[in-house]
Amino acid sequence: QVQLVESGGGSVQSGGSLRLSCAGSGYTYSSYCTGWFRQAPGKEREGVASVYSGGRVNYADSVKDRFTISQGNAKNTLYLQMNSLKPEDTAMYYCAVVPLGVASATLSDLYCLRAANYDEGDWGKGTLVTVSS
Repeated sequence: QVQLVESGGGSVQSGGSLRLSCAGSGYTYSSYCTGWFRQAPGKEREGVASVYSGGRVNYADSVKDRFTISQGNAKNTLYLQMNSLKPEDTAMYYCAVVPLGVASATLSDLYCLRAANYDEGDWGKGTLVTVSS
């Protein structure tokens, strides 16, 4: 069974940094999307950063130049380095993965950043990030 477990959340002052980790197990996909998503109270879930099949990455405009997504060598571990955190980054952060039967050439640039494209995939339970002023 696919399992994703997030860790690394916490409380930090504005301008601080956190590193989130997502430990995945129970899958080995050759073609997939994986990424980080967040949801604040009263707001819709939004894509933060994503990776397509260990290569192409994408970021929400709001986190570009501040956050970096990466994978461990085995590809089943996902990280999100978050620097220069702002109060508006406060949210529950989730990682997700979904296998694809689609080649890179057939995907739109933002495909893996759209939460709806993970409906057939798997999600972690989330880790809370709180950024105070």
